[in-house]
Amino acid sequence: MVYYPIFLELKSRPCLVIGGGEIAYQKAKALVTCGALVCVVSPTLGAGLKRLLKIRKISWERHLFKPGDLRGRQLVVAATNQQPVNQRASRLAQRDGIWINVVDQPELCSFIVPSVVRRGKLVMAISTGGISPALAKWIRKDLQGRYTAEFGKLLQGMAQVRGQIKRKVPGFKRRKQLFEKALQAYFQALGIRES
Repeated sequence: MVYYPIFLELKSRPCLVIGGGEIAYQKAKALVTCGALVCVVSPTLGAGLKRLLKIRKISWERHLFKPGDLRGRQLVVAATNQQPVNQRASRLAQRDGIWINVVDQPELCSFIVPSVVRRGKLVMAISTGGISPALAKWIRKDLQGRYTAEFGKLLQGMAQVRGQIKRKVPGFKRRKQLFEKALQAYFQALGIRES
């Protein structure tokens, strides 16, 4: 399968996480970080999800997954250790045109979640198409070492001057050259060579 890489804007969008354990917590936390409205469906919650519930970052429906839980959701993550539940959620969500990820089961997914490196607004996503999460994790760790917090600060600084340059420097081509020269000078000052 060939995947189309995409970054989704999930702020205030209703999302569902099915499951109450550590993996469900990791998925819910990632969605909350993006501003999604996260509801967790599970008879019980692990410690991480309880913390998110306590600080009102998620809502909780205390029961086993049922078809009605999908109503109004735009994205679903099934993170249970119960294969029949994951299969049913996948079948129903895909039937209803709702994007679903079933953790570690790409054959049940309409999307897969990449391994991610975040440095402020700089986001790098790595995927092996679900074939080798271990390789994606290795590459993520390598990128984390190469792209330090300094790159997030660089991007933050660029955001501050970008608007000014767009207003003051006429012509797309000229602005592009100016940005490229500025980056080149920055990297040279850090001793980083262009690849």
